[in-house]
Amino acid sequence: MRMRPIFDPVCLQHDTGTHPECAARLAGAGFEEETVPSGEEFLTLVHDPEHVERVREACARGVPLDPDTVTSPRSYEAALRAVGATLRAAGEGGFAITRPPGHHASASRVSGFCLFNNIAIAARKLANEGKRVLIFDFDGHMGDGTAAIFDDDDQVLYWSIHQYPAFPGTGSEEQTGSGKGVGHTVNVPLPPGSGDDLFMEGIRHTLPVARAFKPDVVAVSAGFDAHRLDPLLDLNVTEHSFHQVGRLLADEFSEVFATLEGGYEPRSLRSSVGAFLDGVNGRPFESGGKSTVSDFKHHDEFGMRLCHLEECLAPVWKL
Repeated sequence: MRMRPIFDPVCLQHDTGTHPECAARLAGAGFEEETVPSGEEFLTLVHDPEHVERVREACARGVPLDPDTVTSPRSYEAALRAVGATLRAAGEGGFAITRPPGHHASASRVSGFCLFNNIAIAARKLANEGKRVLIFDFDGHMGDGTAAIFDDDDQVLYWSIHQYPAFPGTGSEEQTGSGKGVGHTVNVPLPPGSGDDLFMEGIRHTLPVARAFKPDVVAVSAGFDAHRLDPLLDLNVTEHSFHQVGRLLADEFSEVFATLEGGYEPRSLRSSVGAFLDGVNGRPFESGGKSTVSDFKHHDEFGMRLCHLEECLAPVWKL
């Protein structure tokens, strides 16, 4: 497996000013530039036409869609290229380094800086082609939009590790999907303050579900706001974990692609992306620094959450 970054500089034209999700996250990061196609024709795979038109009109006027989700005249084009970059990544096993992010956007609503749900569009396209898709979301915020889109779907498994409680307020272990999708939403909720040890324990503990699902493709919502320096969350994760996650995905699954979600401290975002890519591509960890260890109270709380998660998933999966 060789995963390469896919970066279209149009994403920098999504002008959000001093907003946390700003162009400074990726400006000057040194990724090789390319032009990716628009993903406009694929938006209605998951989004209502009225949602698409509402976003297009707001971007044309450069007005916010909600208090957290701002736009500018080039935001619509940037969002279409974000979808296009994610679809290109899906086709070649790449990593779409793009913005705006997507995993909070639902079929009919923007949320949490997200206009269109890039990973959900790619996953739906693959599912429509008959593939079983595992969406692994390690952004520090739970991707409520993605979970809602696939809530009752048994062809797509949504697996998320994230801080809980935190925005968007969902993501407890009790949320497992509905209808034929019961058991196909797997939330691993980390207590605030959790470090590398609990982050990796949560992933390894629930990995048997991902294996048992037997995905044809793994679609990764790669967010890095769980990093200890990120200003929007209270987790204590480092590049050590992101490298290990990349290595684990490469070892366990034959077809993997990724798209960028959160990560709001530019320096740690870039080093974390690099560590993840090194892990996927079999390169040694070189970021330095020590991995973080969680307090005993976090271990106790997380242990209880994992036990409850096992009970919630027991009708479908065994951990």
